[in-house]
Amino acid sequence: MRDPFLLDAPRTGLLVTTVDELVVPTPVATIFAIAADVERWPTHLAHYRFVRMRERASDGGGIVEMAANRPFGPLGWPTWWLSQMAVNHEVPWVRFHHIGGVTTGMDVEWSFTPVAGGTLTRIVHTWNGPQWPLIGAFAATRVIAPVFVHGIASRTLAGLSAAAVAAHAAMRQVA
Repeated sequence: MRDPFLLDAPRTGLLVTTVDELVVPTPVATIFAIAADVERWPTHLAHYRFVRMRERASDGGGIVEMAANRPFGPLGWPTWWLSQMAVNHEVPWVRFHHIGGVTTGMDVEWSFTPVAGGTLTRIVHTWNGPQWPLIGAFAATRVIAPVFVHGIASRTLAGLSAAAVAAHAAMRQVA
């Protein structure tokens, strides 16, 4: 098991910033536990093809390989990326730095803030786009970020929210 990655908050002032957020009607601990347990995401999310921990870190993160489909009606466009992942159990947050795939260099942060009615769960992606001559900036701002990043992140957030609500209800029934 490796030491945790020291990942900073997403950088500001980059070409692309996408924010997806939702008030999840559960305590912070419930949604945080589900979001941090990335290997179980495919059991909660129909659009995820797989999540594999290639290397584990002592904080629950490590090197994680993810693959999801971006649905377009009945069809899905396959996506894949490789990330460093860090988990902070005290604050709490989950951060990723993409090290493989089209989104190499992207920074991602999941944050969890208690609010009236539950937990404001926010996903921020920042990135300067792919290093493709002539079309990199266009592809990042017009296709990759709004269609793929937001399209997948919004579905992920909604699906993990539903899983957290179900888990919270099950815990309340046991208590």
